[in-house]
Amino acid sequence: MTPARSVTVALTGASGMAYGLRLLECLVKSGVRVSLLYTQAAHVVAKQELDLVLPPRATDAERYFGERYGAQPGQLRAYGREDWFSPVASGSNPNDAMVICPCTMGTLASLAAGMSDNLIERAADVTMKERRTLVIVPREAPFSVVHLENMLRLARAGVVILPANPGFYHRPTQVEAIIDFIVARILDHIGVPHELMARWGRGEAGAAS
Repeated sequence: MTPARSVTVALTGASGMAYGLRLLECLVKSGVRVSLLYTQAAHVVAKQELDLVLPPRATDAERYFGERYGAQPGQLRAYGREDWFSPVASGSNPNDAMVICPCTMGTLASLAAGMSDNLIERAADVTMKERRTLVIVPREAPFSVVHLENMLRLARAGVVILPANPGFYHRPTQVEAIIDFIVARILDHIGVPHELMARWGRGEAGAAS
């Protein structure tokens, strides 16, 4: 797999905001160029779960997360939900991969139906039509038949469905290790090297899948 040099990260209103932010941190520290998108509902979840107030404007988000994770100038760009002139809105300038983490069932359903009513949906549609890697991290329990059928439809279109279902092979003792399990699997699927945990069969207990 060719390592992704540019990745779109979308945060939606599902529970599990810590997964998305840890992914963002790892991508920046790996030198990957990141396009950041998030929904209005993501603001609510970030505040509820992490006591974090997401910046309401794209320019503020770039500054905040750039400083928080030590991004190089221009490495992290943020865009509003209707910024149709952003690079991620066009197949002529797609990123190498896109990750929606966490992903609501509503966003998942919109993608399965081929909708593009906001920039996240449009960027995902572009990623699919250009046959780039799209990873969706749904966080819901239990899944309804509708949820499962939508996932199957997307999987048949080549989308990687990677639910936030951590393993415990690595014997985590902290929440951070559970988060890193999922982030490690995401990074594997988009070809970004990492050392978040031992590989299965190498060293002490590592993750299988």
